Amino acid sequence: MSGIINILLLICGIFYAVLCIFSIVTGMIYMSGKKELNPLELSDKFMEKLSDPEKRTAFAKKMGFVTFVVGIVQGITSYAILKAGKPLYYWIALGFTIFSIGSVSVKLKGKINAFPLLKFVAYVSILIVLLLGGTRILFFS
Repeated sequence: MSGIINILLLICGIFYAVLCIFSIVTGMIYMSGKKELNPLELSDKFMEKLSDPEKRTAFAKKMGFVTFVVGIVQGITSYAILKAGKPLYYWIALGFTIFSIGSVSVKLKGKINAFPLLKFVAYVSILIVLLLGGTRILFFS
């Protein structure tokens, strides 16, 4: 069982590493003003509020900064999962995963589509793996 959990934790760490790179690059693109927000990420109601192109661009730049910072935290989370062995790393990974579930849940309220739904399932899966693997990390390290 321990070997399977280690493989699952490795997959979770790699998942966060890929998200880290994606979020940092996406954040930089949004901050530069070269790309508009992805409507799949926001509710239709919210997109209606951003009908003015200047407001949409300003909001995209702010969201770009947030996305960039989230990317850095995803990198830290990836490191925490892959490094393992210390309770602090476990709590960092667990905390950010729970935060991510909450964040995606808020997005799901306004617009249910495949992208946020897949992210929600991925984060819940990571949470389950962390809870299974965390018991070993916390009590047996």
